[in-house]
Amino acid sequence: MKQLNSEHKLGEVIPNIATLLNQNVKRFGEKIVFQEKNNKGVYEGITWSDFYNNIQNIAYNLQQMGFQKGEKIVVFSRNCLEMLELELAVMAYGGVVVPIFANFKKETAELLINHSRATWLAVQGETQLANIGTELNLKTIFSFSKVKDERFPNLKSFDDLLKQRPDNTTVFDTTITPDTICLNMYTSGTMGIPKCVQLMHKNILSQQAALSIVWDVTPDDRFLAYLPWHHSFGGIFELFTALYNGATFSLESSFGRDANMIFENWKLVKPTIFFSVPKVYQSLYDLTRESKAAEDIFFNSGLKFIFTAAAALPEKLSNEFEKRGIKVVEGWGLTETSPCCTLTDPSLKRETGVVGKPIPGISIRIADDDEIQVKGPNIMVNYFDNDEANATVFTEDGWYRTGDVGEITENGLKLISRKDRIFKLSNGEKVIPTDLEKAIELKCHYVQYAVVSGSGEEHPVALIFPNKKLLERPDYELSPEEGCFCPRSLNELGRCLTGCLAMANDSLKQKFAKVKSAAIILDELSLDNNTLTPSMKVAPKNVVERYKKHLLNMYGDNVPVEEEVYIIELEPDKISPRCTK
Repeated sequence: MKQLNSEHKLGEVIPNIATLLNQNVKRFGEKIVFQEKNNKGVYEGITWSDFYNNIQNIAYNLQQMGFQKGEKIVVFSRNCLEMLELELAVMAYGGVVVPIFANFKKETAELLINHSRATWLAVQGETQLANIGTELNLKTIFSFSKVKDERFPNLKSFDDLLKQRPDNTTVFDTTITPDTICLNMYTSGTMGIPKCVQLMHKNILSQQAALSIVWDVTPDDRFLAYLPWHHSFGGIFELFTALYNGATFSLESSFGRDANMIFENWKLVKPTIFFSVPKVYQSLYDLTRESKAAEDIFFNSGLKFIFTAAAALPEKLSNEFEKRGIKVVEGWGLTETSPCCTLTDPSLKRETGVVGKPIPGISIRIADDDEIQVKGPNIMVNYFDNDEANATVFTEDGWYRTGDVGEITENGLKLISRKDRIFKLSNGEKVIPTDLEKAIELKCHYVQYAVVSGSGEEHPVALIFPNKKLLERPDYELSPEEGCFCPRSLNELGRCLTGCLAMANDSLKQKFAKVKSAAIILDELSLDNNTLTPSMKVAPKNVVERYKKHLLNMYGDNVPVEEEVYIIELEPDKISPRCTK
């Protein structure tokens, strides 16, 4: 097996969250740790001293109410100060936090609360209370906002947890061992039912000890942040990078949903570090094209580096940062790895799919079937209450099987695909759908998502979902490819994309992996229809199931469909007639 080890040794790791908080309040006392907008639209912050006092009060009052070490509390909320203080208090006391997506519907929320076997619950407010029933086995429910619900006699105000403890009593447990579980985090579930990942104090804190060796984050840095804390990218990687180093964490008030609002908040915060995904970077860059002033605001002189994950930043967009001296860093990891395993070196030329070298303390190897396996202090204990998954997730010699397929190159790890996305055609040939999906998405910025399918069929086909907003308001200045004429409708996009799709096909080495037809569907993938996960990743199985009729039509059936669709036939002489609407 090929193996890749970090070039740096991991130093001392803080043993637990309680110790981290005790150290940081001494280091950063009156410095602002966290800020969010008040009702006047002004950022208002809290100092480390007041933040620490609140966390101590919460831990003490939880203990007085009967919360035991090792017990779990589900936090059903969007990002806010109350959520952050509660989570840190529970961890520092010796309990386990279980954050879940704030907009889960009743069925999913109750499924996860029951599965976690948590006996305590905290909610944002009315929206979340409306999505839980009275049959849940919960001792106490806390609400961050003031609400009343007669169904829940055990409902308490979060203010009860903030009551000042006597004589500065502390119930923080600095003797908690690094191997103690402190966080249960559900995976995105891109390929099925979410798994409950059990993470330890050392998983979170070894990650920060490693990162502090390879990049420069200081108490002077400013984060503008929207990534949700129920997901590892935001709730572990970004959040603890700020907390660990004493940087100021500013909550983005639109929660990443409105590019114009992100830009307005950008003006106020002037972030030095920004964590995001390519879609948001593209939206923000588009706004900078409106004026030189907007460009200067976004590419401010203090911006040290941007971090991107979930997908590679398109080369032309990456170049816009790099030509201004702003580093672009990419990384790879999973919730099970807390989450970061690799980082790219911004001094090296970017390569498609290459996600860098292991951070300190982490080793990576490629198994005989090309699966990426990982070992290090960042690896989870196991999945909670999931014997089936636990039976196969670790190798006999203790390496974590990631489910990703990749290879080791001179500049680090190269991702190829998810193992469970690779499918066989009827002739037995293996197709890696992500190769073509990436090629299509990079080729045309009008394509928001592409999903290639074809298991058991003679050839692959593609489902393509356009950027509807861009179709409605074309940008005549933004042309990533020569000859792009900025289509204004589905039919124009279909005619334009035919050539781009042919070029994407040509980029593949294997002839059998090329699609013979594609359906451009004028519909949007979303959380509501379960085609996107809470972390905004495509859920391929759900997409294939929801748009199954379109797939059938591309393989020769004639099934009526509801959505407006344009069929591209790249080899029309070899394809049966299709049904289009």
